[in-house]
Amino acid sequence: MASSCLLLACVVAAVMVSAVSCGPPKVPPGPNITAAYGKQWLEARGTWYGKPKGAGPNDNGGACGYKDVDKAPFLGMNSCGNDPIFKDGKGCGSCFEVKCSKPEACSDKPVIIHITDMNTEPIAAYHFDLSGHAFGAMAKEGKDEELRKAGIIDMQFRRVRCKYPGETKVTFHVEKGSNPNYFAVLVKYVGGDGDVVKVELKEKGSEEWKPLNESWGAIWRIDTPKPLKGPFSLRVTTESDQKLVANDVIPDNWKADALYKSEIQVD
Repeated sequence: MASSCLLLACVVAAVMVSAVSCGPPKVPPGPNITAAYGKQWLEARGTWYGKPKGAGPNDNGGACGYKDVDKAPFLGMNSCGNDPIFKDGKGCGSCFEVKCSKPEACSDKPVIIHITDMNTEPIAAYHFDLSGHAFGAMAKEGKDEELRKAGIIDMQFRRVRCKYPGETKVTFHVEKGSNPNYFAVLVKYVGGDGDVVKVELKEKGSEEWKPLNESWGAIWRIDTPKPLKGPFSLRVTTESDQKLVANDVIPDNWKADALYKSEIQVD
């Protein structure tokens, strides 16, 4: 009886060990990708999500808080990034060249994608989970569907400066729920580094730049017991410490859930 119990315990233990060890091994994330631009290509793994020719999320949004990523200027060329790419939201808006040479459907020609979402699958030090459209864009002409069928591929990437059409300016979306004591703003379409590491607000007639706290994704917020009075100027700092000032970009009669386009952009 004792030997039978011991045998059963061994079988159960073996099953548990097998269950724990099944599946691909977890790969720790690589060092953060910074605003250091060069010619070197780094290795990554690529997957895709959403509709085969879609922009990624079903709501055309993502963990950065952007909306309408299927429309200009992103045009569906979007991707999730893992921790060293997404960087808790501070990687939102950054741009990368990506390409693949295998399988045979790959064109080995780089395309530019924007980070608009995040992923946490530990399958590689660097992992891009691209929109179906962006994934297919790495394929040879007419081979996009064949490439998507590969599911997961080895790919190469390097960070590049974001370049937007001349009419695209840094844009601010005042988030729902904002009021004179709570102001939250989404920052998007920043050229150059693309990402934002600091946002500050200055009220009309004041010399004080008040720092906003990072809320989530590309959204920044400030809570204040003293009501804020518009118009507001906003100062945005990118990862390489470039500062952009949008004077009086938020009018005195501003509204929540409204979009305000500045006149500034990185050259």
